[in-house]
Order: sequence, then structure tokens, then C-alpha cells
Amino acid sequence: MRITYEAVKKNMEIRALIEAGNNALEVRGFTDHGYGHAEVTARAAGDILKTLGYDDHTCELARIAGYIHDIGNALNRVGHAQSGALMGYEILNRMGCDIADTVAIMTAVGNHDEGTAAAVTPLSAALILADKSDVRRSRVRSEMREFDIHDRVNYAVMDSSLTVHGADRDNLITLMLKIDTSICAVMDYFEIFLGRMTLCREAATFLGRDFELIINETRML
Repeated sequence: MRITYEAVKKNMEIRALIEAGNNALEVRGFTDHGYGHAEVTARAAGDILKTLGYDDHTCELARIAGYIHDIGNALNRVGHAQSGALMGYEILNRMGCDIADTVAIMTAVGNHDEGTAAAVTPLSAALILADKSDVRRSRVRSEMREFDIHDRVNYAVMDSSLTVHGADRDNLITLMLKIDTSICAVMDYFEIFLGRMTLCREAATFLGRDFELIINETRML
């Protein structure tokens, strides 16, 4: 049976895991990893593959992978990609998801996090790009006086967009950010996000595109 993104969003097990993981990360001072991040990632992952011409079903699987990719945080931040893949596998099986679809989703979830991430399928590449490009002020949950560098970087982002271009723009995938440099220097962004941007470049390459990062109208990568 083919499971839909809307059905996954309504699943109470998945919702409980997203909430538990997000609450645990809040205690540890992390930015938002709740429904907001899940939905932004899901939408972007699906849109990336849709723009590249993938069929509707593959795009739906990308949305599902994007929505559940962080459920492993309910267990522990360490290894959350792999634990989340295992938990998601069981839940999707209980929902009656087609086994090939379940495996495709789990491969993407298990390969999305730094340190172990790899673009090994179109779904995993789209998930990496969608997840790592979600940088925005509304993800910050700390008071400004308690900001660490991750909070500053996210809070400083006034606008962000991820765009998949065609041949008219050299087949690029562009992450464009507008940063308030009075809050965060551009080099602070690179200090914590260079590894993520390298992953984005590798994911774009897997999808047959080049990757560029533009900050305040200046190409940085």
C-alpha cells in the first residue's frame, strides 16, 4: 500500500516522537527540531525532486522522509539518523507501507546527518539539501543573552531561499541568505556550517547540479 504524506503527518506515534525529540533538544539548547522544521524540510525535499522532474510518488516519499527524519532525537541526538531510520521502518510497516517505499525512506533518513551523511539516492540527496538549508530566525528558542553561535547564526538570517535552476542558470542549486551582520559575522556562519554546505554540494552533484551559497549577494561557495 502507498502511504501518503498527510497520513504520516497524522500518525500519533510519529507525532509523539517528533515532540519528544524536540523537547529533549530544547533542554540541551538546540534550535527547533519540531513540527516547523519537519514541515519545512518535507516541503523542500519534495519540491527539489519535483523541480528536477521526478514523478509524483518519488516526491511524496521525499516529503515523508523529510517529515520523519529527526524522530531519532527522541532516543538520543547521537546516532539519531540511524535510530530514527529503524523506528520509522517499524512505524511505516505497521501503517502498511509498501516495503520498497519504506526502504527508500529509511535509506534517506539514515544518511542525512553530518558525520555519517551521504547522498546515495535521490531521496537522500534531496533530504540533505532540504535539512541543511533550513536556517532561519524562527528556529531559535533561547533568550538572546543565552545565544551560542548556532543561535546567533540562525537568528541573524533575515531571509533564506533554496532554488533549483535549469540550464538557463548553469543547472545550479542555490542557497541564498540575507544575514544581519550586526548579529552574526559571515565567518561565524562558515565556522559551523561549512561541513553542511559541503554535504549540500555533494548532494547537488548527485542530482546532476552544482551548488552555490550566496550570502548578502556575494557568492561564498
